[in-house]
Amino acid sequence: MTTVSVPLIFNPTAGRGRAGRHARAIGDILATAGIDVRPIESRALGDVEEQTARLAGEGHRHIVVAGGDGSIHEAVNGILRSGAETELGVVPIGTGNDFAKASSIPLEWEHAAALLADRLQSGAPARTIDVGRCNDRYFANGAGIGFDAQVSTLARDIRLPIGDLVYLIAVFQALIAGVATPRLTISVDDEASGNQSIDGPLTLASFSNGPWVGGMFHIAPGAKNDDGRLDLVIADPVTRRRIIGLLPRILAGTHIGQPDVRTQTIRRATVVADAPVPSHLDGEIQPLATAFDIEVLTGALRLL
Repeated sequence: MTTVSVPLIFNPTAGRGRAGRHARAIGDILATAGIDVRPIESRALGDVEEQTARLAGEGHRHIVVAGGDGSIHEAVNGILRSGAETELGVVPIGTGNDFAKASSIPLEWEHAAALLADRLQSGAPARTIDVGRCNDRYFANGAGIGFDAQVSTLARDIRLPIGDLVYLIAVFQALIAGVATPRLTISVDDEASGNQSIDGPLTLASFSNGPWVGGMFHIAPGAKNDDGRLDLVIADPVTRRRIIGLLPRILAGTHIGQPDVRTQTIRRATVVADAPVPSHLDGEIQPLATAFDIEVLTGALRLL
């Protein structure tokens, strides 16, 4: 049996601490299959990205990350920053695990770890996955401007061990705080659908590489992270009552086609706000900004 050496980066706080509790067991599953595992614990925000960039730059062919969408976000930025063709393995053990769902990775961490071990040991070829870029940052699953960024901000501070339900609680907290409708100018530059412009107050603009956000919200049911497109979903100004009415549809993915929801697939767009607005990349809150340059990078990530 050929020995494969692989760094295992884990965020001990992911999944409300589940990643830290199960990191040794994940390493044991890989080691049992003959993988030479080097555990590396993330100790601060941004550490996964820096460790991944360093390891990729040192020439590691494979890196495994055990964590949630935030950890994957950092790992993707680290690999793409390095310019290396490092292959990423994912053991989903976060709260939402949106990227894992979009990439058909088993959501049970034991199953995902065992599958990774088999692929590493057999030398199975990596898949290529699209990645989005917003200004100078990359995103694996999605970018959002407006209400969903507000929800992500609130969900980050909820420490209850209730899984995806933290995002549902955050939605109601955001409704209590008030629904902002910033004026956005969205300019789409796309060879398939031509140049278009949307200008006016909006509740949110979501650029989806995968179909889910917040673990349970089926925001872009048609999105695929290997089709060279992003799904742009726009919600017109809506009331608190209307958002509550839309929630069951968003959970089921049947909101597309509603009069106040618009969608199209794009390759590139720019967004300009008339005042600084909140945004997120893969659920990670970004500094307030007024200008966003967003595009899809086809096949930019090699996924184990």
